[in-house]
Amino acid sequence: MGIFSFNEKYSLLSPLPNFLMLTKNSQASALDLWKVNIDDKIPEFNPPIITANSALVYDLTSKKVTYSKNPKKRLPLASLTKIMTSIIALENKKDNDKYVVKKANLVGEDSMGLEEGEKLSRKELLYGLLLHSGNDAAEVIAGNFLYGREAFVKAMNDKAKTLGIKDTNFTNPTGLEGDGSQYSTAYDLLVMTRYALSNFPLFSEIVQTPEYKIEKTFTHAEYILENETNLLTTYPGVKGVKTGYTNEAGLCLVTYLDYKGHKIIAILLNSENRRDEMKQLLDYSLKMQAIVPPPHG
Repeated sequence: MGIFSFNEKYSLLSPLPNFLMLTKNSQASALDLWKVNIDDKIPEFNPPIITANSALVYDLTSKKVTYSKNPKKRLPLASLTKIMTSIIALENKKDNDKYVVKKANLVGEDSMGLEEGEKLSRKELLYGLLLHSGNDAAEVIAGNFLYGREAFVKAMNDKAKTLGIKDTNFTNPTGLEGDGSQYSTAYDLLVMTRYALSNFPLFSEIVQTPEYKIEKTFTHAEYILENETNLLTTYPGVKGVKTGYTNEAGLCLVTYLDYKGHKIIAILLNSENRRDEMKQLLDYSLKMQAIVPPPHG
């Protein structure tokens, strides 16, 4: 139950829990708005055989699933976590837009290369987060949240609830192992990715950028960032989104394709060859809708 107070004398007892109250959580949104009906499928015909433990391909244009394999199986998601990290960052900009790097933020092998004491803008950190999968960028964003890192992770989980997804749990903003039980599903990642692409032009701009240079200023060094997302420059129409890998999660990939009037989001979790398998799934999904796939590398 949530309480909505409209002045000091009167208040209303709401049947909604606090995480859905706009007065309690600025992340609140309609539960059903971003849900996807994955039961509406195009009948499969000789689908690709893939090693991925879970996969889902959804055409936003035709509103149909073209391929699925264990779409609601809970699995580790590695750096695909950073899709939700981006969403919370984009919905909660610091007033002064200055994010201070602390020593505790410098974690993990994948990093922008930040140094303690530097100050960067949210946009600069988002480029480092999404292009180079910077764990340091993720921790700086979370650590500079209004009520701290723990509150940032709570906001990630609250946002998942407000999007109506039930099989996701975050324990950190990076996707690194060893910080509790962190998992999601291909279906939940589809909802998250659709939400991010639909609501944040900056997110869409960043994930499709092959390379980005952050100029040196008096508060931070120069950074040249290359997008590590598979197929971005080799499969015409691919416009990002994010890779992920840990020993526990295996090779993971979320891809957004905009080709011949069709917009497709595809997810692979725990694949042995995410690049080739994603190409197979995209080709298959286009062919199933009478579209000739583009020549690609």
